Amino acid sequence: MNLHLAAGNGGSKAPLLERVNLLERVNLLESFFYISEWQIPLIHKVKSFMLDSGAFSFMMQPKIKVNWNEYVEKYADFITTHNVDYFFELDIDSIIGYENTVKLRNKLESLTGRQCIPVWHKSRGRDNFTAMCKEYNYVSIGGIVSGEIVRSEYKFFNSFCNIAHDNGAKIHGLGFTNTNLADYRFDSVDSTAWLYGNRGGFLYLFDGKIIKKIQKPPGTRLKSKEVAIHNFWEWVKYGEYLEKIICLAGGGSRPFVLQGETLHSSNQKRPQNLYLAGYNYKRNILNE
Repeated sequence: MNLHLAAGNGGSKAPLLERVNLLERVNLLESFFYISEWQIPLIHKVKSFMLDSGAFSFMMQPKIKVNWNEYVEKYADFITTHNVDYFFELDIDSIIGYENTVKLRNKLESLTGRQCIPVWHKSRGRDNFTAMCKEYNYVSIGGIVSGEIVRSEYKFFNSFCNIAHDNGAKIHGLGFTNTNLADYRFDSVDSTAWLYGNRGGFLYLFDGKIIKKIQKPPGTRLKSKEVAIHNFWEWVKYGEYLEKIICLAGGGSRPFVLQGETLHSSNQKRPQNLYLAGYNYKRNILNE
């Protein structure tokens, strides 16, 4: 599984630009709605780059009036100008209806000369998902961030992953934030979870298998820039671990880790209260 870290509307600027020698370790996702000039040179420097259409931003701001034909033309122009390999359709069924969404998808593919990644929603039905997997090399599931798909339904994700794989397609979980990602058979997901530490006042630490939260000591404040850098790169390490995961075939199977290989950071013991991601915990991350 490839974990793409969603850039977070500029939140990734410090983590990326202060570690330019490590960019080849990063899987990144950005929204066309938010992408900035400083990010463009990184598109072909990171390990993998995915471009979201920005449709979710419009769904969250329904008062914004958009000429969708003009928008898809600008989106397609950016994709072709910068040779973006992985890009998602404008999944705006809830705004313009499914049939019009398909028309925009067809226009996008005609303008770019390549397949986009279609985004399945529950309203399209299971048969539509199967047909999509037969037609496309890469598909995705949407509606996770918006709450269309609720947590109690996550148990069905692996069956959808199996349908995709049975038809020779890869599958992406859009906005799938979960600290137990190894339990799922997605080929890729994206997440803004690395940003939550600054908001919630905690650090993330990858322990070799899972991401843990470390609460800041009482009476201290976190330095936002240093914490952003630290948390971003801990999630990069988690992503590198996930890329080593193989899911066993068959219903209800559990994933296992390739043996005989050294996993990035998986066997390193770090004093949690002293050094995290190259920073002195007390001097560089905390304001006491």
